[in-house]
Amino acid sequence: MTNIPPPAEELRLLDAELRQLDARRAVLLRRREWLVHVLRTASAQRSVPGAGQMPPVWPVAPGAAAPRTEATAPGVQNVLLLLGGILLTVAAIAFTLVGWGHLGITGRALVLAAVTLAALSAPVWLLRRGLGSTAEAVAALGMALTVLDAYALHEVAFDGSGGLGYAAAASAVLSAAWAAYGAAAGLLVPRSDAGSPARPDRARAGAGTAARPALRLPLPCAVVTAQVPLLLWALAVDAGPHTLTAVLLVTAAADTVVALRPAHAPVRIVGLVGACVAGALGVLSAGWLCWSAAAPVAAARGAALLLLAAAIALAAARYAPKPEVALCASLAAGLCLVAGAGGVLRAWLPGEWTVPGCLALGIALLTAVRTPLPRPMRQGVVGASLVVQGLAVLWTLPLVAGTLLGPVALIERPWSGTPLDIRDAVFQDAAWASYATAAPLVLAAVAGVLALAERRAVRRPASGVGALVLAWAAVVVTPVVLELPYGAGLVADGAVVVVALGVAERARRGTGGPSAPALTALVLALVTSVTLALVSLATEAGTIAVLLALAALFGVASTRAGLVAFTAPAALAHATALACAAGASAGLRPEHTALLVLVVPAVAALVAARAARAGRSAATVTVEAAGAGAALLALTLAVTDLPVLASVLALCGVVTAGTALRPERRRAGHAAAALFLLAAWVRLAAWEVTTPEAYTLPVSVAALAVGHLRRRRDPSVSSWAAHGAGLSVTLVPSLLAMWGDPHWLRPLLLGTAALAVTLVGARSRLQAPLVLGGGTLALVALHELAPYIAQVVGVLPRWAPPALAGLVLLALGATYEQRLRDARRLREALGRLH
Repeated sequence: MTNIPPPAEELRLLDAELRQLDARRAVLLRRREWLVHVLRTASAQRSVPGAGQMPPVWPVAPGAAAPRTEATAPGVQNVLLLLGGILLTVAAIAFTLVGWGHLGITGRALVLAAVTLAALSAPVWLLRRGLGSTAEAVAALGMALTVLDAYALHEVAFDGSGGLGYAAAASAVLSAAWAAYGAAAGLLVPRSDAGSPARPDRARAGAGTAARPALRLPLPCAVVTAQVPLLLWALAVDAGPHTLTAVLLVTAAADTVVALRPAHAPVRIVGLVGACVAGALGVLSAGWLCWSAAAPVAAARGAALLLLAAAIALAAARYAPKPEVALCASLAAGLCLVAGAGGVLRAWLPGEWTVPGCLALGIALLTAVRTPLPRPMRQGVVGASLVVQGLAVLWTLPLVAGTLLGPVALIERPWSGTPLDIRDAVFQDAAWASYATAAPLVLAAVAGVLALAERRAVRRPASGVGALVLAWAAVVVTPVVLELPYGAGLVADGAVVVVALGVAERARRGTGGPSAPALTALVLALVTSVTLALVSLATEAGTIAVLLALAALFGVASTRAGLVAFTAPAALAHATALACAAGASAGLRPEHTALLVLVVPAVAALVAARAARAGRSAATVTVEAAGAGAALLALTLAVTDLPVLASVLALCGVVTAGTALRPERRRAGHAAAALFLLAAWVRLAAWEVTTPEAYTLPVSVAALAVGHLRRRRDPSVSSWAAHGAGLSVTLVPSLLAMWGDPHWLRPLLLGTAALAVTLVGARSRLQAPLVLGGGTLALVALHELAPYIAQVVGVLPRWAPPALAGLVLLALGATYEQRLRDARRLREALGRLH
């Protein structure tokens, strides 16, 4: 059997063959022109004696490729036909508008009728001869002439009629006439005469699909024109908004019928676009009429229009050829149903119950799952239900956000007094929304739907997480909505924390490890605990009681292996806040409260060590981070008092040194040493010690001791790495202080120390002590000789320093090579040292 390619592939092959034929035709035409030229030349040469022979060579070889054309023959033809049609149309318009008055009524009618009839009849004759593009151009001209005929008829016979009414009737007649004209052209012209020969095999392959019409323009133009008659009629009779909306929806229904028919592709596309545009405008207008109505009857009229739109969308979804179209149409139908019913509920019920009513309708759409509708339609209706539920949840977000973030304002005025109720404590600086009464019901309803969906589809953990979050939000906002007493509201939030931790532990046990529900419940417990701590700032007793209870609760929860990485840091954070609150309650100053806060880093170090022994590295890191944060807070509180700050630094160093005893935390010893050093420096600053050696000598001694032990363990370590830093820490600041010190004791001691360092370096053959000690000794000597040098320079005449400099330069120049050899030997000698 013959392998028939798909239509797109066959069209591509035909286009390629046509291009090859055009190229071959161009080659043959050039050959013909050349032959004609040769024959003419030969005939001319015969009449001239002694003329040369005919050249036997053609300039272009027969096998050579023809020059590439920049435009194809069909393209040029279409452009010419388009321009011709436009020019003829412009001429007809000019004749109708300008030259109309030069003829009588009979002449006008005869001219337009004859031209229009000729323009509409010619395409049939052209199609039978295979001139399809020309037929399309002439048909377009004929249809344009019919519009001019309608205008001329109005000017002659219906001049007194209304413009909108006549336009509505004319557009309807033109639409019907063009549709009949396109159908008649297809009947009068056989398919073999319409531009391509008929093929039985293609007919069999295309069985069940719409045949391509003989003329492509009339039917799409008829569909486009059919969009306006009803709308123009409604405007002509001054119809109200409800009638205009109904007209738009009826037009959308007609377009939907056209789009769903097995018609030619352009007709379906035009119908689909018209249905979408008219339907969208109709739905928006109906929704505005329904939701802006003050009386239930007016809202019901708008709801009826939305019901009509939903019926049109459902019919389109039922007969749609593609599942995607059916899904979108059914989704739109579901939204229209909910919007209509919700508008009626809005007119009957109080304002705060409108969204719950719409939510109930949206949830009712889920019953479509049990209906025998096709699967795409069921999916679309379920999607509409999800959209309604999502919008309802968004409606509650301001209340949830206010409940969680409102207590932040209490940080600026802690312990300001017992509020009237929990709502007054949370929304003290924010306005209360009147619609918030029904928010807990909305959140609970959506949470129930998600929980049911998660139970019926085990492999959808997102539904369970969403149900958990929405249920938590419903419970959190309920005390605020019910205006519970302040104490009862605190107890309710504390119960939420306990329940969330229990849910997290249960979810962890059910999965054998961390899972999305368990982590979600943990996060919700942490968020609720922070909100509870902020709300408790209204009273002193409430703050201490809540923080103590939260620290104990999260401490007990830390005994569970799967929760310690989250609960232990939370317990430490609440304990830190409790220490600050206890210090403030006891009347302690902030720097003294810092000593209480230091208990938290010590406990964190113990908990981290225990977690490390148990092999829980994640918990170790989080606990140590919480302890470090508490230590940083203690340092911040003590920064105003230097003696207390020194004590806090020393205690932090003790805790860090204890952490460094663990094998995996040896590097913490560097931090401990730095903390001890900072503590010593702060203590010296508190004693108003200004001698730099008091700050640098302890560092140098410790650094030199460490460097000595390092070189004993590893003799390959250089002296710069082992002793350079320790020596520089003391020698450099002392040198800087010496230049501004008028006394003799510091230069003497520094010179003695530098001499000792130089001798030790020379004896041990170490480069760093030798260079640093020798350089320091030379600078000390220069400092001591500076006054005498200044006196000598002052006694000498002014010409003596330049003369002395010149002599030095001459001496150096004369012995330049010897100086280079001396410098090279000195460098080699230093290089041989360690």
